[in-house]
Amino acid sequence: MNDAAFFDLPPLIQEYLDYLTSTKNKSDLTIRGYALDLQIFFRFLKIRRGIVPSSTDFDSIPIQDVDLDLMASVRLDDAYAFLAYCHRVRGNDAAARARKAVAIKRFYRYLSLDEKYMKKNPLQELESPKIKRSLPKYLTLEQSLDLLQCVDGNNRERDYCILALFLNCGLRVSELVSLNLSDIRRDDTLRVVGKGNKERTIYLNPTCKSTIHRYLQVRPADGVLDRNALFISRNNRRISVRAVQNVVQKFLKKAGLDDQGFSAHKLRHTAATLMYQYGDVDVLLLKEILGHENLSTTEIYTHIVDSQIRDAMRKNPLADLSPSDSQDN
Repeated sequence: MNDAAFFDLPPLIQEYLDYLTSTKNKSDLTIRGYALDLQIFFRFLKIRRGIVPSSTDFDSIPIQDVDLDLMASVRLDDAYAFLAYCHRVRGNDAAARARKAVAIKRFYRYLSLDEKYMKKNPLQELESPKIKRSLPKYLTLEQSLDLLQCVDGNNRERDYCILALFLNCGLRVSELVSLNLSDIRRDDTLRVVGKGNKERTIYLNPTCKSTIHRYLQVRPADGVLDRNALFISRNNRRISVRAVQNVVQKFLKKAGLDDQGFSAHKLRHTAATLMYQYGDVDVLLLKEILGHENLSTTEIYTHIVDSQIRDAMRKNPLADLSPSDSQDN
């Protein structure tokens, strides 16, 4: 944690963040989020306990002096008051409040693990705000084909390969930009490093193999700064997340799909949905392909199919026919 904003964290929180890095293998982004949420919580607690005046500038409240005694004094009502504060004052939606609830609950679970620092976890029963889960947006099979058919320009082979890997392999944008030449293996598999540096293997289908082969025939070789990077930008560097997002938006617009809320990440949803709809892919297998940590994250794609079946039933021309309508004649 080299960010100056987190220099005033108490030793126990620093220890916890080190634990997340070394043992749980959490990403830097996740650790920063936990650090910020815990920082906000203990600033709130110092005001709630009267340790600092309520008129104090919230963002300047130091928490380095927060010790185990203050941490152990926390009760469930403190946590719920904090979540209410985040809603009323900070304008956090349910998802943001749920993340904060998870952050403080897991920190206290760590403190009470094997009675390490406290015998009882005061936040063990803390409930997170309910989040309304919406079905992910995705392209239909026809829209996916239209998107691929629109690819042209000086970087046609590269851009087509990028879109093909998204639509066939369900990669995250961060996973795609970090791909190296050495990740393409001779047994027609692709090594992918996902969240938390977790590695998985994806088996390349004929489309992926052929598009990668065509791209490699024209991939720049001279003057490339990162020689092992698979996808190269026009500046002869490893392609960036922003550049990939721009490529996707460029061809979504050309396909007439730019006004429907689609994005590079929605292509990952598309791959998952098409595999489940057309490939007879078991949800457990889909979980491994996508690199999900929890099965509940993958199961949302089964809900997509369920909702389509429900909508199809509603569109039946006899769907609104009542018994009296059929008997009037």
